[in-house]
Amino acid sequence: MRIKMWGVRGSIPSPGPDTVEFGGNTSCYEVRCGDALIILDGGTGLRLMGQELLREMPVEAWMFFSHVHWDHIQGFPFFTPAFVRGNTFHLRGGVNVSRTLEETLAGQMDYPSFPVHLSEMGATMTFRDLYEGETVMVGPRNNVKVTNARGNHPNGVYAYRIEYEGKVLVYITDSEHYAIVDPKLKKLSKDADVLIFDAMYTPEEYAGEAGGGPKTGWGHATFAAGCELAKEANVKQLVLHHHDPNQTDAMVREKERRARELFPNTMAAKEGAVIEL
Repeated sequence: MRIKMWGVRGSIPSPGPDTVEFGGNTSCYEVRCGDALIILDGGTGLRLMGQELLREMPVEAWMFFSHVHWDHIQGFPFFTPAFVRGNTFHLRGGVNVSRTLEETLAGQMDYPSFPVHLSEMGATMTFRDLYEGETVMVGPRNNVKVTNARGNHPNGVYAYRIEYEGKVLVYITDSEHYAIVDPKLKKLSKDADVLIFDAMYTPEEYAGEAGGGPKTGWGHATFAAGCELAKEANVKQLVLHHHDPNQTDAMVREKERRARELFPNTMAAKEGAVIEL
C-alpha cells in the first residue's frame, strides 16, 4: 500500500508564502493497493494528481468522497483524466445529502458556474451511493476492502477504512469529536497502520480562546482528539489532516510538535508526502 498526499488543507484553498511547506490545496489522497488505484476526496489537490496520471493512461480508479462540501469536490471539474476517453472512474459516496453524488458533482458544473457539464466529460464513469456500515470490494482484482462509518459533520460525512494484504489505512475527515472517543470511529480505526484524521484546530482554537470564537458544532476536531483516538484504537501512525486555512506553516509545525507529545508517531499531512506500507 502506497499513500500520496495531494491536498491536505481544509475549507478553502490557501496558496501563498505562509503555506508553501505543507501546501494549500484541499483534500485529496492517492492510495495504491497493488494494481488498484483509489482516490480519497476530490478537493483541489485532485487537479495536480490528474496531471501526473496523464502519464499512465488509460487509467481506472475508484474514487471515494467523504462528503460533498466544496473543498472536497471542487477539484473534480479540473481533473483532466476525466475528460479523456478510455479512462474509467468508479465514484462512490454516502447517501447523506438531498441529492446523489452524481447529481451534486453535475450541479457544480451546471451553467453558469462552469462552462463544461459532467455529461460532456469523455471518461466512462459509474456512480454508486453507499450506505452506512457497508463494505465493498474494489480494484481490478476485487481484492481491496473498503468499509465506511458515519462521522459527525453538518450534512453528514463518511470515514473510510481501506484494507489490502494485511495493511490498513483509515481516512477520517470533517468529523467533530465528542466528550468521549466516537465508538464508531474507534471501531473503524482499530489496529490501523495509518490514521489520517481531521485535526483542523488546536484545542485553544476549538474552544474560542484563540483564532476567533468557539468552533463547537462546526464539524471539525483537534489534534488532541486525534491522538486520543489513535491511542484507544491502537493505531501505528497518525497523520494530522485538514489544516485550517488560517494556519501558517509555522502553526502547523507547532501543532505537529504538540501532537507528538501525546502520540509520538504523528506527522502533519504535507502535499507530496508519501507513506509506504
